[in-house]
Amino acid sequence: MDDSIDIASFLTLEGNSINDSVSVKINQNKSCDRMALTNPNPMGPWKITVYDQEHFQGKRMEFTASCQNAMECGFDNIRSLKVECGAWVGYEHSSFNGQQFVLERGEYPRWESWSGSNAYHIERMMSFRPICSAVSIGSHKESKMVVFEKENFIGKQWEMNDDYPSLQAMGWANNEIGSMQVQSGAWVCYQFPGYRGYQYIMECDRHGGEYKHYREWGSHAQTFQLQSLRRIQQ
Repeated sequence: MDDSIDIASFLTLEGNSINDSVSVKINQNKSCDRMALTNPNPMGPWKITVYDQEHFQGKRMEFTASCQNAMECGFDNIRSLKVECGAWVGYEHSSFNGQQFVLERGEYPRWESWSGSNAYHIERMMSFRPICSAVSIGSHKESKMVVFEKENFIGKQWEMNDDYPSLQAMGWANNEIGSMQVQSGAWVCYQFPGYRGYQYIMECDRHGGEYKHYREWGSHAQTFQLQSLRRIQQ
C-alpha cells in the first residue's frame, strides 16, 4: 500500500528553475509532512508562505500549521514571508527557541520587517507556529491581561485591555514586570518603550495564561525588563 499522500492543498513548493508551482508527494513519515498536515487547532484558519530568498524569491512553501524545524523542509533559513491568514510567531532557532518575532497579516520582504526596531539584528528564523488565541480584528472579544510588580503574582497589579507604547508614561512605576496573567487573547511585550527590543509573546492558552517569572517568557529572556506591550490581532 502506498504510504504517501498528496499534500498539494496544504503545501506548495516552487524552485528557482520552475516558474509554476508544483504539487509534491512526500512520504508521510517525514517530519515536514507532520508539521504541514497536523494542525493542533483545526478551527483555524491559518496560512503562511515562507521563502528561502529575500523579496519573495527562490523556493517557497505554504503552511497551515506549525513548523518546528525549517531545515527539515529544505530551508537553510527563512528570508522573506507572507502571512495570509491568522497571526503567527517566528523563532530564531528550531524547536521554537531563541528570539521571538510576532507575524501579523501582511508581507515581510526582509528580516528587518519582522524584527522591527530590534537592535539585536537577528537575520535568522528557523521555526514558527500559529498564535491560536489572537483576537480577530473587528470582533467583540476583548484581550485582557493583568501584570504584577513582582514574580509569582505579588505586589502592585494593573489590568490591561489596550495597547501601551510606554508603560511608565501610563503610570507604571518602573521598567520591569515581575509576572503576568493573560486572561484572554494574546499579547506581544517589548523590552523597551515604543515597541522596541526583544519581543515576548504571551498567550492565554499557553502556561494556563500564567507567566510567574521571566524564565517562562521564552528561552531568550534574561531580565524582567518590559516597557511596552500591545494586543496581537488577526
